[in-house]
Order: sequence, then C-alpha cells, then structure tokens
Amino acid sequence: MKCGLEIHQRLDTGKLFCRCSSELAEREPDYKFKRRLRASAGETGEVDIAAQTEQEKEKEFHYDGFFESCCLVEADEEPPLDVDAEALRIVLGIAQQLHMDIFDELHIMRKIVVDGSNTSGFQRTCLVATGGYLETSKGKVRISSVAIEEESSGIVSEEAHIKHYRLDRLGIPLIELATEPDIVDAEHCKETAEKIGLILRATGKVARGIGTIRQDVNVSTEKGARVEIKGAQDLKMIPLYVQNEVKRQEELLRLLVEIKKRLSEKELKPKITDLTKTFEKTECALIKKGMENGGHVLGIRLEGHEGLLGWELLPGRRYGTELSDYAKSAGVKGIVHSDEDFAKYKITDAEKEAVRKELGVKKGDAFAMVVAHKTTAERALHKVLERANMRKVPEETRKANPDGTSSFMRPLAGRSRMYPETDLQTIVITDELLSEAKAAAGGGLEKKTDWLKGVLNPEMAGRMLKSRNLQLFEELVKAGAEPMLAAGTLEQTLVELRREGLELARPREQLMELFAEYKKGLFVKAAIPDVLRGMCAGKGVREAAKGLERISGAELKRLIKEKGGDFGAIMREYRLRVDAKELQEALGRK
Repeated sequence: MKCGLEIHQRLDTGKLFCRCSSELAEREPDYKFKRRLRASAGETGEVDIAAQTEQEKEKEFHYDGFFESCCLVEADEEPPLDVDAEALRIVLGIAQQLHMDIFDELHIMRKIVVDGSNTSGFQRTCLVATGGYLETSKGKVRISSVAIEEESSGIVSEEAHIKHYRLDRLGIPLIELATEPDIVDAEHCKETAEKIGLILRATGKVARGIGTIRQDVNVSTEKGARVEIKGAQDLKMIPLYVQNEVKRQEELLRLLVEIKKRLSEKELKPKITDLTKTFEKTECALIKKGMENGGHVLGIRLEGHEGLLGWELLPGRRYGTELSDYAKSAGVKGIVHSDEDFAKYKITDAEKEAVRKELGVKKGDAFAMVVAHKTTAERALHKVLERANMRKVPEETRKANPDGTSSFMRPLAGRSRMYPETDLQTIVITDELLSEAKAAAGGGLEKKTDWLKGVLNPEMAGRMLKSRNLQLFEELVKAGAEPMLAAGTLEQTLVELRREGLELARPREQLMELFAEYKKGLFVKAAIPDVLRGMCAGKGVREAAKGLERISGAELKRLIKEKGGDFGAIMREYRLRVDAKELQEALGRK
C-alpha cells in the first residue's frame, strides 16, 4: 500500500482575489442567478476527462449572493484583483516552516472545474513551494507541494439536473498542502494529518470550525490503482478510510479474476432495451413514480455477471453499488439489478421473467435497469457498461462517506485541466517579503508547544495545542486572563454548557468581557459557569452576575464573625460568592 495526503485549510483573512469579507452569511441571499458550464481544453490542448464527465451531466447551476461577502468577481463579471497580501504571507511563512524551496516567481493558474462550484468554470490556484518535509514517529514524510488557491462555492442542494450553491464561501483563501506517498499505514496517515493540522493552527492565522479543513486521502495498492478519497473532515475517521480502500481494491482484484475467468477480455455490448411497457401495471413505487414523471424504464443485459453484482466489497457495499455509483454520475438516483431482492421493490416474479426475456438474459447472465427520462437513462446505462467493461481497478476520485466507506464521484483528474491565468500578473518573491512572511506565520509548532507548557500543566497544554480554541486562548491570555482558568473555561465549562444546549452568541467578545470583569473582582471563579449561563441567554456580564457578586473585604469579615469563623459552613452557603483562598487568609489573620 502507498498513501499520501492533500490538506486544504481555509485562512483567516479576506477573500483571495477581491476585497470582500470571508464571513459566511446566516440569512436569506440578496440576489440569485443561474449558469451553465462546459469543459474547455487546458494548456496541453486536451479536455480533462474529469471535466468532460461533469459536463455530460448537463446540470444547471443556481447561485445565491450576499452583498457583504460577494461582488462581481464571485459572479465572474469582472477580472480578479491582486492576491490578498496577508494570505500570501501566511502561506509563504508555513512553507518556510516546512523547509520548502519557494519559487522566485509565482504564476497563477486556472484549474478547469465544471461541477458548478466555481461560476467561471475554473478555480484559481498558485504553486508556491516544493520539496519540504515533516518529521513523524515513523520517519520523514516529504511535502511535495504547497499552493494557495480559492475556496469553492458552498453547496446548498442538488436535484436531478440542478445544483444550488451559495457564493459567500467562493474565493476564501486556502492553503493546499500535498505529501509524497511516504505514509506507511492507516494510523500513520492520521498522525501525519494531525501534525500538519497542528502546524497550520500554530500560526494563529487559519480559520477554525467544521468544514474549514479538509483532508483528501490518496491510496494505492499493489496491482490496484491510485484513488483519491475527497472530503475526509473527521481526523478519527482517516484510518478507516485507508483500511476500507485497501480492502475494496483487494476485493475488486479478486472479483476481476472471476470476471476474466468467465469473459476473458470480451467486452459487454451496449444493447439497451426499453422496458416501459413491461411495467405499465407495476406496483413498484419507485418505477411507478418515475414513469408518472415522464420517465422510461430501460434495461441492459450483463453477460456472464450472474451473482457478481452482489459480490461484497465492503460491509453494505457491493459490486452492484459500484455500478450504481457510475449510473448516478449520469444523473439518475441509482439502478435496480438482478442480484437484488426484487420483493423489496414490489417487482413481481412475472415482471422479472418478462425483463429477462426482453433483454435476452441467459443462464449465467445478469441485468440492470434504470428509470429516468430516456436520454438520461441511456447515458446512465452506458456508464454502467463502461464500469462493467473495466478489467482493472480504475483510478477514481471518490467521496468520503460518513461510515468510513467511499463512493465514486468522477475519474481521477489529470494535468490537462490546467492553463495560465491571463488576468493576473506574476508575483515576484523578495527577501523582504519572505522575512515578513516568517514573522506572520509565528514561531512554529515547537515554539507554540513550549509556550503552552510554560503556562499550563502538561495535560492541558497537550489538549489546548489540538483545540480549535487555541487562537482564542492566546488572545485571552494576552489580554490578562489567568492561563489555566481561561483554558478550563474554554475546554471544560463551555463544553458542559453546550451539553445543556447553551451557546455564546459572540464567544470572543463575551469571554473578553467576562475575564475583564473577573480580573476587577466582580465575581469568583466558582461563579463563572453561572455567569456564562446568563450570558448565553443574552445578558451582559454585569447583569448575568447579579446576585453572584464577590463577598470581599469588610463584608467578608462580617460574614466570618457571623458564622463564627467556620470555613466549611461559609463555603457551603457562599461557595459562588467567596474565594476560598481569600477566606483562608482572612481566617489566618483573625
């Protein structure tokens, strides 16, 4: 097995090629428009197979725009502006931390993408550096490249022929970091991804939250193929994606031996038959609904494939699932094939026999059916045949599924989808710019780790290093918050409140206010969870602290006298208002 990673991390700056905000909108869009896109030839003069596959789906793309985060650049109605200077400095700084060779000149390229995620039909990307490395517990992992590129639009929904996107995400800067296939096993893949993530977060310049970092896992096996699994967002799931891809390829290789035994190198013929009349009186809801919407039932014979479509590649995924994924890429919802239990579809034995007869299915053969508009159904069955005629494990881009499996998206893209960006000048890299970049990226992971160990206990330092709250923690400490108290609030108190269904609307501003008032002595540490509960309900910190104000000084002395100096009694009754250390000192003086 060989394994490598591509990591895409959003940067916490403005947009890359315009001066719009990178804040995502949480409201209805201000305007909408539609587009259709087509694949064009890249610099080599060839049309990329992945782009061609997307064009064949004949999708219409709908876009939502927002005034504060979208402009004519996102709509592809005016040329891009120069690269955001802060984003470029961050990427150059990270490249230096990874011991990379940075180019003297940067050339922005267009990468053809016609799945609708870019209104222009291409994504702007720029290779910044090559030839770095990362130290891991299982040896060096070489970093083949670091690039800066623009984020794609955010998907809203997808129907048969329409994909709906929002443009507030389009153009946010990304750093793309790719490793060589030096990762030796599934756990090593997770370790490498985690360490790269820590290096990126240690800069304090990357966006945090769900969806801001994505890992694409590249896996290949002996006699198999290189497969890219896109969109692995959960670090804990990465080993499972790697293990499952290895198993899937191994099972496919065993399946191919059986197919070659039955068919040798013989290709299946593309003879598609219209079966609509066979199902005129069907009780199958799936087929009935499809026909009512103007669809046709088309079928195809798969010679020598009896029993093979049910061949299990992974739990819950069979060879028939692979064929179905290819069909889906043509715009249908899936296929019905002969190795399935037809009773679950309410397809009768008589209907099944009629299908076998019309398709000319003999003993040892299988068949597949789809229901859709005729041209779409035909295209889907051609995709099924294309996959069934493959006599090797195909190179593919696959989508990461939540259960640790993956499903076919498109063929693996090649170099023919790249060509130069004609609207932007070459960027010259100077020594001065590299010095600025080094400072902008911070002192690196080691320096950050040492600092955390200096202000926190070892356990909390390790936890905070991996936390999405690292940047906020640094800001709070810089503003004067006690490190351990700030860390405990971020990593424990807020987590407990979330379990109660409580969340701060503006965490940074509200926590700054909370610790500023705590420092002034408005309340004690023990009251912080209750004060935060009030703030989660929309109260300001002083309003939330009403009834929880700290008892101190003369008031504390009166309380000690009243309770006869009983430490336990005072703390049981006034735990949320009295600081234990101050009480001990007062009792000691008495």
